[in-house]
Amino acid sequence: MLLDRCEIDRKKGAVRGRESRNRSLNTKLTATEFAAVEVAAAANGCALGEWVRDVILQQLRSVSASDPSLAEILGVRLLLVNVLRPLAAGQTLSPEAFDKLLDEISEAKHQLAENLVASAGRK
Repeated sequence: MLLDRCEIDRKKGAVRGRESRNRSLNTKLTATEFAAVEVAAAANGCALGEWVRDVILQQLRSVSASDPSLAEILGVRLLLVNVLRPLAAGQTLSPEAFDKLLDEISEAKHQLAENLVASAGRK
């Protein structure tokens, strides 16, 4: 989801001294594509350039969803939680149970990472 109202009206003036925006990007669009972009920007209450900037930056932020590091970190966390909890309670974990746990984590970690990124994007 795009940030509402062009990053909340440029974060209400943002803090002075922030990095200046002095680089440009451009592309060519058909008349139909350009009209669609204008409509989308207007629907969000943004100037065309601000809306395009927000879309580009949002896309950059969403790249992390495909980063396998998050899934691996979640996998390690799941492993720790699911192994340490029984050990802390004085229970033992058989090698078969441990292998089963590893298989379950391998199957679940990528879906959990996607869910985490999606929920962070909604906030």
